[in-house]
Amino acid sequence: MPSWVIDRYGRNEVLRFARNMALPAIRFPNEVVIKVHAASLNPIDLSMRSGYGATALNMKRDPLKLNSEENEFPLTLGRDVSGVVMECGLSVSYFKPGDEVWAAIPPWKQGTLSEFVVASGNEVSFKPKCLSHTEAASLPYVGLTAWSAINKVGGLNQKNCGGKRLLILGASGGVGTFAVQLGKAWGAHVTAVCSSDASTLMKELGADDVIDYKSGNLEEQLKILPLFDFILDNVGGATEKWALDLLKKWSGATYVTLVTPFLINMDRLGVADGMLQTGVTIGSKTLKHLCKGVHYRWAFFMPSGPCLDEIAELVNSGKIQPVIDQVFSFSEVPKAFLKLEYITFWLLYKNCSSPIDLLTISLYIHTRGSQICTVG
Repeated sequence: MPSWVIDRYGRNEVLRFARNMALPAIRFPNEVVIKVHAASLNPIDLSMRSGYGATALNMKRDPLKLNSEENEFPLTLGRDVSGVVMECGLSVSYFKPGDEVWAAIPPWKQGTLSEFVVASGNEVSFKPKCLSHTEAASLPYVGLTAWSAINKVGGLNQKNCGGKRLLILGASGGVGTFAVQLGKAWGAHVTAVCSSDASTLMKELGADDVIDYKSGNLEEQLKILPLFDFILDNVGGATEKWALDLLKKWSGATYVTLVTPFLINMDRLGVADGMLQTGVTIGSKTLKHLCKGVHYRWAFFMPSGPCLDEIAELVNSGKIQPVIDQVFSFSEVPKAFLKLEYITFWLLYKNCSSPIDLLTISLYIHTRGSQICTVG
């Protein structure tokens, strides 16, 4: 089958188009083979192309170190998929061949920039009927990341979110745009922080207040607003030094950041020392802020078919919509990576005040037909 793979870590030149990759096989009874109709590219793919997180991901792929390091490659990137089930394992009863599905494949598995991909049945969900494959491919990874942060880690849901004040830092990226819509779907008051050119989009997505981080001191702009019940931070860096002061004290208010040193620590220090350093960091920060009356949490992407089921319901009811900017063909995957690199460096060096939402810009790739979509 045709696939885009890498045989070593590096820059864009490591991408290789392979015409005759082996077809993925079902190895466990709960797996399904999906024919990829649309895939997507997220910043994690850009980072993984350069070797980010390799230590932790290789440990997950081969915890007993039974294989040699050479078996790490060729590696297929791409996390999101929308397509059609081709084959099911013996224990899969919820899906059948011909079903249209979507999923976000965990980063320790072979990715979706290929004709077929294997996923666990519990990572897959029926594609929203109101979306095309291209539109559907734009949502799973960012949607599940936002869902993990807001629901699984932040403890918010449809029943308890009504009337709460949510602040989304880095709201114009993939996770940010989804988080804004999710908060509004659950009845929250949402304040979105983004650049001025994204303010119209934020209003269209339902944000109640939109703050331009470049129009003045962001901290001062936010301090004049009422305190918040929940903050989702897609920015990281110096932001968390002052952002937690915007939360309501001793009320269960929670700050959740998606920018964590977990994988970096393991790459830099090794598995054991990296996990120890990570534990010390999160433990000390959690205790420090708990003494001040607020909760401090880290969140990560979590693959989950059941959560995608709930997201699909919101999409089909019109409460969540994909945000798509540009579309590429499958043959233009290297151009998509270059576009993603450009956006990332543009945010870093052109917007000197803050690299807003570097981890949540999404670049979406349509693997069939003549187009590919990007958001960001």
